[in-house]
Parts: sequence; C-alpha cells; structure tokens
Amino acid sequence: MVSGATVVFEKVQTDYQRFLEIEQSLLDPGITADPTQVSALARERGALAKIAIPYGRYLEVSRQVAEAQELFAGETHAEMPSYASAELESLRMRQQAEKEALRDLLYDRTAGAGHAALIVEIRAGTGGNEAALFARDLYEMYRRFAEKMGWKFEVLDMEATELGGFREVSFSVAGEGAFRHLQFESGCHRVQRVPETEAQGRIHTSTATLAVLPEPEDVDIVIRTEDLLIDVMRSGGPGGQHQNKTESGVRITHLPTGVVVNCRDERSQYKNKSKAMRILRSRLYDQMRETARTERDQTRRALIGSGDRSQKIRTYNFPQNRVTDHRIGLTLYNLDQIIQGDLLPLTKALIEHDRSEQLGDL
Repeated sequence: MVSGATVVFEKVQTDYQRFLEIEQSLLDPGITADPTQVSALARERGALAKIAIPYGRYLEVSRQVAEAQELFAGETHAEMPSYASAELESLRMRQQAEKEALRDLLYDRTAGAGHAALIVEIRAGTGGNEAALFARDLYEMYRRFAEKMGWKFEVLDMEATELGGFREVSFSVAGEGAFRHLQFESGCHRVQRVPETEAQGRIHTSTATLAVLPEPEDVDIVIRTEDLLIDVMRSGGPGGQHQNKTESGVRITHLPTGVVVNCRDERSQYKNKSKAMRILRSRLYDQMRETARTERDQTRRALIGSGDRSQKIRTYNFPQNRVTDHRIGLTLYNLDQIIQGDLLPLTKALIEHDRSEQLGDL
C-alpha cells in the first residue's frame, strides 16, 4: 500500500522536473519567439516555483552534505578532521532547516491551509443555561485568540439568552494562518464546572458544538438565484423596540440541499442577507469538501477526525484547571490561560500531529 507521504513526495519530484523543463524551454529561441507560449509557460512556472525552488535548495544542500561526508571520511591530515566536522555539522543544520521549511509548504498545500478566511459556528448543546454560557465562553476564547494573532474577527449572527449566554453564534475569522490553526476545532466541546446557579457546589457537565467552515471565494462555488428561497423576519439584534417593528432578519433556504441559514444580527436587511449568503456559501463548500474527502480517503486523520460536530474532541475541567484534547491524548493544566485566548499550545500540537500523519518522514 502506497503511503500518503510517498504520494506527496512523488508529486513534488514530478513538479520539480517539470519546473526544470520549463526553465530550459524559456531559454529556447524557438519558444521565446512566441509570446503566447511564453506567457503560458511563465504562468505554469510561477505556480510550480512555490514548491520547486525550496525543493531545489534542499537537494543542493543535501548534495553538499554528501560531498562533505565523503571528504571527511577520506581526510588524513591531523588538523583537518575538526574543521571538516564543523563544516559538515553546519551543512546538516542547513539541510534540516530546508527540510522543515519544505515540509511546512507541503503541509499547507495538502491540508488546505491556503484558505484566507473561515466561519465558525457555535451552538449550545446539552446542559440548558450552563451550555449557553459555555458557548459564550468559547466565543470569547476564540475572539481573544484572533485578537492576539492579529486576525480580523467579525460577528455574523448571534442568538443570546436572558442570562447572557448564546444559544448559537457565528463569526468569521480572516488572516494569515487562521484556517491552519482553527481547522481542527470542529466537534463537541465539553465543560465540567460548578455553575453560578448551583447552590450545592456540584460539578455539572455541559456541551457546545463547533463547526469550522472554510469561507470560499466566489469562484469556488456557484449558487443559482433560482435555487434560493429567501424569507424576512423580525430582527433579533440590538435596538429595543426596533426589532419589534422592522423585518430586517433574513432566512435563506438552499432548495437543492435543504440547508437553511438565519441572520438577524444587523438592523439592515441588506447586510443580513449578505452575511447569510456568506454562511450559506461556506456550508455548501464544506459539504463539497467533506464528500470529496470521504471519497478520497476513508482513513485520513484517524485521530484528528473529520470535524464531525458529534465527535467529542475536548474537555475543559475548571476545578482541575485542565484541558484535555481526546484525539491526540494531550492534557494541559493551564485552562485559565487557554480560556483567555492562549490557544497556541493546543493548535500547534494538533497541527504537528496532522502534519506527521500526512507527510511522515519525507
């Protein structure tokens, strides 16, 4: 059975050979005389260069390491071994650095980390008011994380409870590395703590579900107007009497799939419709990705999981100040920091695990 890492590496080698062929072609006077052909080759070269150039650097430094090893093995002069050894060690460090940079590029390409933006949907699960308060805490955790990372954060829809929790909330996050760090947050999040309303001091368990949806560009998915059913409703956003008088809320139903999106956060019907379309496009795109992923590889991400909302992925235990990610068996005792938005220890561990699963030791 051919491993995923082998397939990825073979694709890199193929792309690199094609890159070299194009470089030679662009030196051929017979080809350079044809502007159309030159333009086509230049575009193809640009697409391949992102991987081919770093791979070429890795091959070159690997060649230098091999030469230094051969020189070191055959050296007989008394003062040369220490010099050759230092040179060899320096080359090996460069080789490792080039290798890791190449692996990062390959992982970003295979993991879909090129997405510039994503939409996160949080819904209160089992646990009543406590679950809604937990959903709010998760929302604040991701908002603070986005702020620390310098990402753009925008609320799309919000349904609050009387106690200040959220029945559901959706927001977009955009910025370099946003999808890469948040792609594994989908699933069931569980909290264990003493609710503020608990008089006996008993620990309760509640849940909230998350869905992380890549926000596609318009070219990724086309939605036909005739496939949409658009209804207006009373707005649930801020404004007191306003929400009882104005039908600015929007509900969009995508008839072919049955996907329904509500958006009530803005006072403007136009703005709510625009946000609802963004959410709808992301949900449909996520369905397409999930179908393709299932058909392509049923066993991919065995521990990370597919992002199914029913999958219990993490437990937040407040009495023990503990966070446990069940997919990779990681337990951290700094929940107080994580809930304030310090998520990097979690997201980096998940990225590294998935990176190893996909690429292996190339």
